[in-house]
Amino acid sequence: MSTTTTRRLRRRALPVCLAAALVGTVVVLAPSASAGGGGHGNGPGNGHGHGHGHGKDARSVIFVNGDGMAAAHREAARLDQEGFDGQLAMDSLPIAGLQTTDARDPEDTITDSAASASAWATGVKTYNGAISVDLAGNPLPTIGGEAQQAGLATGLVTTAQVTDASPAAFFSNSVNRSAQDDIARQYLEVTKPQVILGGGEDWWLPAGDEGTYPPRAGDPEDPEVSRSTQGDLVARAQELGYEYVSTPEEFAAAEGDQLLGLFANEEMFQQRPEGQGDEFDPVVPLADMATRALEILSQDEDGFFLLIEEEAVDEMSHNNNGARMLESMRSLDAAVEVARAYVAEHPDTLLIVTGDHECGGLTIEDVDPTDESGPGGTLPQETAAEGTTESGEDGPFYVAGTDGGYDFALDWTTTGHTGAPTVVTAEGPGSRALTGYYPNTRLHEVVRDVLLG
Repeated sequence: MSTTTTRRLRRRALPVCLAAALVGTVVVLAPSASAGGGGHGNGPGNGHGHGHGHGKDARSVIFVNGDGMAAAHREAARLDQEGFDGQLAMDSLPIAGLQTTDARDPEDTITDSAASASAWATGVKTYNGAISVDLAGNPLPTIGGEAQQAGLATGLVTTAQVTDASPAAFFSNSVNRSAQDDIARQYLEVTKPQVILGGGEDWWLPAGDEGTYPPRAGDPEDPEVSRSTQGDLVARAQELGYEYVSTPEEFAAAEGDQLLGLFANEEMFQQRPEGQGDEFDPVVPLADMATRALEILSQDEDGFFLLIEEEAVDEMSHNNNGARMLESMRSLDAAVEVARAYVAEHPDTLLIVTGDHECGGLTIEDVDPTDESGPGGTLPQETAAEGTTESGEDGPFYVAGTDGGYDFALDWTTTGHTGAPTVVTAEGPGSRALTGYYPNTRLHEVVRDVLLG
């Protein structure tokens, strides 16, 4: 821990069951001993340990986003992972509700990830592509920035670029979600999350400096080359006190209380049509990143805000890739297991698990070759003519625990987002306000009240 830090820290013991839940993964955490000490050395105005200013007990929020995930994704994952009588970790939370996700775009009814995450982060509906700005482009206070200013620890972990739309909305402002290098700069200079873990190395390094992950040679769609116009932001982060890691080995050995980890050029997976370069094999699992983030952030005696995101649910659904979507759902639920284990021993923590929008128009059906869907999927179809539709059916997938006796198909109706409401499950302080049917801005109200009162 840095000797220049000034925060008052108190290590909150991580539950023994958290380590047990991660047997076989890179990071296994033992309960921590009490320790005093300082902050993460980002300069004036970033000190922790001054209290929330309203006299309540420390409260924390773990906010989990399965990007693109709605009810059908969760049910397909349940059948695939747990079977007829099982239950996902995300579905075992005691509070459940549904949120609507419509944006306020001048042209589109259906939201993108930027507008939906901005609604969570600011409580204000906005246009697609906006990162926590209003319809006129004016910046709005974000929950990540407000939490930091109030003396709480903050962090984000994602399998997307760490500067992608969802995490960006919680910690930056931009009229265009594509300005990812400027979003990275804002992390370092403005909102200062203590933990930043995920992909997107290309946005932190200037052209010509390819860092740990070389370009994807011969890939005309996305060569994944470095492109920061803000200079070397990795070096800047190190100057500000961040420990930088980019490999699983460096991640496992990291000891700092201020951590930047970039483990891929762009996303920590490859979204391509099935059998054409698609892969889901993050070099550091989402559950391990979540574990390390909790180990660091939970040292702050005043509480913390942590965003955990599995981006591949959305990306694989865009490609109507059922097999990879189910893999990403396994990753997401493993991270939820980590969060649940933490919350079990820290009941002052609010845990929310949801999706920012639905992607793919997904339904779950019996395997039937005479169904009406087109040839876009992996199941052979006897009806729709070749080329009449992009979407189709994937499968068969087998129900866990039935020895192959029961199967199901995933039927996609679009390669884009839809307006279907998404499921919200939660536990902890404030979670009862998340029952019912409500706009996605409700989540901002609940989170803000728990963190800031």
